[in-house]
Amino acid sequence: MTRTTPERPLDVEALFPELARYRRTATRLHPRPGAPGVRDSSVAGPMLWPADEPWPLCTHPHKRSSGERTEDVRLKRRIRAEAWRRAPQPGVGPGPTVAEREVLASLKRGRHAPWLADTDPVPLLAVAQLYLKDVPGLFGGPADCDVLQVFWCPFDAHGTGRRLALHLRWRRSADVRNVLAEQPEPVVVGAPGYVPDPCVLHPEQVVEHQYIDLLPDRLRRRIAKWEGPEDERDDEEVGYRSDLSIAPGWKVGGFASWHVTDPTPMDCDCGQPMEPLLTIASYECDSSSSSWVPLEDRATPDGAIGATSVLVSRDGNLYVFVCPRDPDHPHRLSLQ
Repeated sequence: MTRTTPERPLDVEALFPELARYRRTATRLHPRPGAPGVRDSSVAGPMLWPADEPWPLCTHPHKRSSGERTEDVRLKRRIRAEAWRRAPQPGVGPGPTVAEREVLASLKRGRHAPWLADTDPVPLLAVAQLYLKDVPGLFGGPADCDVLQVFWCPFDAHGTGRRLALHLRWRRSADVRNVLAEQPEPVVVGAPGYVPDPCVLHPEQVVEHQYIDLLPDRLRRRIAKWEGPEDERDDEEVGYRSDLSIAPGWKVGGFASWHVTDPTPMDCDCGQPMEPLLTIASYECDSSSSSWVPLEDRATPDGAIGATSVLVSRDGNLYVFVCPRDPDHPHRLSLQ
């Protein structure tokens, strides 16, 4: 099924013609639960990974023996999903049965992998696979590569403070003939939000406009005056930030939002300004961005909100920036 973003509530470029200089096309990915294959674009689907190529590992020193079992995270989700799908149990009501609650209570955090030292290599988790044939606007890789594979370590203790470790791998799909049958996973994860659920994608291109604080001062002030004081605005009123600027959810390209921190220059070590390649989002939409809910999901909008089960930056977004000049230059991350 395709996903169709509703037309914007008004033509913002008619109101502010200067915004035509600050527009971009983004590709919303619209992940939804499914069973993707190795030749499909997906979130958490099986990777097109050569059988004779080492799987990416985290070798950075940090605690990796304690947390939640990866298999327990998935078991909890299955139990809860099945419980809320079925009819209420007599004498119990909706939700898990007594037996299921006992199982859920037994699945606790702990030192589940005591054999793992802080420096032992552990497999990275597969996060996303994007094919150029499926995702218009996919950029940032070598000219002869047509698939981007994204991994991360399910712990946020890399370097100073809380720091997420993400790995990008570009490849030529035609070069892969023998695919790795069983893809490795870490035994333990630091947080359940690092374990995405398998989703198929429904890519759709939309138009975005630059984050308001990065617009020229005069234009920014005019937009702010048009919006009016935030504490006097009705929830139903159209706003630049919520309805006319940046699409929520997982996407490729477009603009990054800086609603948590002040805008930060994202420059490569070579001096080139970096571009947002990928947005990994905790939710497809929230209450402030409900106008972006696809038409096909309007009847049941809650079903699309957290399809991937990913939670980053306290239910926020992870922006992956890359150098447009050289794909070998290190990427940078922003958590918002």
